[in-house]
Amino acid sequence: MHVESLSCSGFGGRRKCESYDDKTCKVGGKEEGRLVYTHSSFREDAFLGLTEENRGLGSKMTDSKYFTTTKKGEIFELKAELNSDKKEKKKEAVKKVIASMTVGKDVSALFPDVVNCMQTDNLELKKLVYLYLMNYAKSQPDMAIMAVNTFVKDCEDPNPLIRALAVRTMGCIRVDKITEYLCEPLRKCLKDEDPYVRKTAAVCVAKLHDINAQLVEDQGFLDTLKDLISDSNPMVVANAVAALSEIAESHPNSNLLDLNPQTINKLLTALNECTEWGQIFILDCLANYTPRDDRESQSICERVTPRLSHANSAVVLSAVKVLMKFMEMLPKDLDYYGTLLKKLAPPLVTLLSAEPELQYVALRNINLIVQKRPEILKHEMKVFFVKYNDPIYVKLEKLDIMIRLASQANIAQVLAELKEYATEVDVDFVRKAVRAIGRCAIKVEQSAERCVSTLLDLIQTKVNYVVQEAIVVIKDIFRKYPNKYESVIATLCENLDSLDEPEARAAMIWIVGEYAERIDNADELLESFLEGFHDESTQVQLQLLTAIVKLFLKKPTETQELVQQVLSLATQDSDNPDLRDRGYIYWRLLSTDPVAAKEVVLAEKPLISEETDLIEPTLLEELICHIGTLASVYHKPPSAFVEGSRGVQHKRLPARTGSGEGAESPDVGQSGPSEAPPAVIPSQGDLLGDLLNLDLAPPTATVPSVQPSMQMGAMDLLGGGLDSLLGGDIGGSPSMGAGLGAAPAAMPAALGGAPAVGGGLGDLFDLGGGVGMPTGSYVAPKTVWLPAMKAKGLEISGTFARRGGIIQMDMSLNNKAMSVMTDFAIQFNRNSFGLAPAGPLQVLTPLSPNQTIDVSLPLSVNGPVMKMEPLNNLQVAVKNNIDVFYFSCQYPLSLLFVEDGKMERQVFLATWKDIPNDNEAQFQIKDIHLNSDAASNKLQGSNIFTIAKRTVEGQDMLYQSVKLTNGIWILAEMRIQTGNPNYTLSIKCRAPEVAQFVYQCYELVLKN
Repeated sequence: MHVESLSCSGFGGRRKCESYDDKTCKVGGKEEGRLVYTHSSFREDAFLGLTEENRGLGSKMTDSKYFTTTKKGEIFELKAELNSDKKEKKKEAVKKVIASMTVGKDVSALFPDVVNCMQTDNLELKKLVYLYLMNYAKSQPDMAIMAVNTFVKDCEDPNPLIRALAVRTMGCIRVDKITEYLCEPLRKCLKDEDPYVRKTAAVCVAKLHDINAQLVEDQGFLDTLKDLISDSNPMVVANAVAALSEIAESHPNSNLLDLNPQTINKLLTALNECTEWGQIFILDCLANYTPRDDRESQSICERVTPRLSHANSAVVLSAVKVLMKFMEMLPKDLDYYGTLLKKLAPPLVTLLSAEPELQYVALRNINLIVQKRPEILKHEMKVFFVKYNDPIYVKLEKLDIMIRLASQANIAQVLAELKEYATEVDVDFVRKAVRAIGRCAIKVEQSAERCVSTLLDLIQTKVNYVVQEAIVVIKDIFRKYPNKYESVIATLCENLDSLDEPEARAAMIWIVGEYAERIDNADELLESFLEGFHDESTQVQLQLLTAIVKLFLKKPTETQELVQQVLSLATQDSDNPDLRDRGYIYWRLLSTDPVAAKEVVLAEKPLISEETDLIEPTLLEELICHIGTLASVYHKPPSAFVEGSRGVQHKRLPARTGSGEGAESPDVGQSGPSEAPPAVIPSQGDLLGDLLNLDLAPPTATVPSVQPSMQMGAMDLLGGGLDSLLGGDIGGSPSMGAGLGAAPAAMPAALGGAPAVGGGLGDLFDLGGGVGMPTGSYVAPKTVWLPAMKAKGLEISGTFARRGGIIQMDMSLNNKAMSVMTDFAIQFNRNSFGLAPAGPLQVLTPLSPNQTIDVSLPLSVNGPVMKMEPLNNLQVAVKNNIDVFYFSCQYPLSLLFVEDGKMERQVFLATWKDIPNDNEAQFQIKDIHLNSDAASNKLQGSNIFTIAKRTVEGQDMLYQSVKLTNGIWILAEMRIQTGNPNYTLSIKCRAPEVAQFVYQCYELVLKN
């Protein structure tokens, strides 16, 4: 928290200031004194911001003497001096005590003697004593009570400076016993006639809240603080806002700062008149407000824009934060939107003329702004050109922004500049500059040729580290533009001997392996690397292994010995598990199925994306809301580095409300049939064509309607849902029957019957014990649904589960590509039971190469219905920033067994008789070693309920019922013979097609 202290020196503070001016204190219209500003934190060293008259010019020159003494027995001497009758001697003694305290000596033994010096009219002495008190009150709480009376008395002093000083010090003494006594003086100071006292008291409320929140709420101080937002003095308003913001941060749900248009208007009025730190508090508060519409948003932007020309960079960044946030709500076709974009550029450029540390903070913030709205600074490229005397951290940050702003219009300028940087003396900077040339080639396709020729010129300089960086980036250019620039390979091969860095060697080996058919002596080149195989880094060894296998697959007759040599080195002579595993995989592939090996190793590589280091859109939005704070420098959300993350709220930009187009962030596109590349459609299943017409925007969660309670008659109970699955079309033609729309909605979980089954440790260790305890539904292990080679490096494996009545699709997304994957979305094709995502696919962070993320997608049963073959087939489309991918998987029918599937005995009996015998199917479940109670208990965990049990001639008969989400009832009879591991299962249902799948569920549950 920032606190400002103002002291009026013209009259020692005795006369009340009628107006506060930035530089001077005017009383009766004349300039009579000067305001001294000091900026301090919780420590409040502002107490020592003494005015020249109070301190005396002479003492200024001699204060250093207090810090030079090191004699022994000093405490006793100081004790005597503190109790002296002479005021000057007392003051000198207190100064010595403060000096000792400052350099870390323990002077707590003098506590009672220093406290006795509080009874004085001398403002300087009082400040010093208060400073001592703040430091030692915590360790001497009983002694600190002695000072309370003086505090209370000082709060009534005619001098506003002393009143403010007293209440401020009491707020800084973090001792519970004292806080009770602070309430009354604080209440008076909050309503003091002097604005300086009121603004100090406002901050004191926040400090007191930190010590004892309950006390502050009970005493009604929060309401008084809210009233101060309407104060006539702008500094009081600013401090009230600062205090409320601080309290609100630690209590995110308290809604203390109830921002409405009236309050916002008061804050904007105060904004023009308060000090720079006051402006920052108000601007930060404005940034938390969400305007009602684009008109209000524009009005606020117009009143905040003048702050962009402020001299304090913190004020400028806070104003930029407010404008960046509210711009989201302005339609892009609005004239004012364009004007605002133009106004934002000059202040950001001006920040770059400050000292290097401020430049760095400004550059880190500009980096975020450029990623969100590059158009703001697209004409300001020259500002980011590096100066010879810039520190390295500023140079690297400027370089990053240059690449982000690079476009076809300015690429010639940028390349000329980067080529210049590549001849600098700073090695790190040169490396980054060479990489930047490669990034430009990948980003601006039209410039690729020029970039490659620039890189070749740099290679001709023969400067070792320049050559090595150039080879690394040329490898990426080959990946982006295959079969375009391979003519430069010969030049690269000339520099083979000079490569000594692992990354450059690995890149060169990749190039030789990838283009082996174009390099006559590829085998010799790779063999030269093989000689020192065990001395190479893991990165080079892995690359060399793959390159030689590629070479063998392209030229099998000439390289048989070479591939055997590398496989032997990788598998038999290596300790590295990654290398050994890869070696064995290649060995088995080559020995068992060379065609498959060719498909795997020489598969088409996915193109690398333009910008791999862009911040993920949702994180970028959050960081934009934190411009001007530490989060914007770290490029991490506050929750990542604020210890304990207490009260850290995730902020988001508001949605656009105007007539313009939708929000800026990359849209989850509409994949129309014309856009989808035909090659991506998998061959299985002719219904997958439907997926191309799907809108892959995140689905909106629909609330299932609750079915009215059914009558208990057997016919009514089973009538609606049983025939609706197939729409009366028992023959199974794909045409959808009219009955599909009439399927009744599923009843909500846990309306009746069995209790909901919990997962977790209780079930794992079967803490329930008894036979009647459900054991939790069985979840199959994950299997690979979408292999990486069919999805440009994205591998999806998954399984289905039903937890607490909610169907979950648990997936592991594994990025086996070279580029970062973002913007995931998912959609299902129409299916037999209307399964559909109940919300968007929550992949909150970018999926980096070789990273795996586990996600759980809740599913609803309210989607469109169509009979599938097989019945439990589910066809899925997954989209990311690279492409749309399709796969199909099969879900266990037990997923659809609802929690209220336990039938009444009488109803069961009537229904069993009512269903035709032709609809009965019999199955054998083999090798089950459970008694009837254990089997019943296990099945109940998956919502298969036992209605009755009877024993006939040593054979247990279990009668069971199951209800599906679409209202279909399944009745079963299971016969268990003691000592016989084979069960007989009879299933009756009006839709006999489901019987086979119900049997599979029984088998899955009982065997696992």
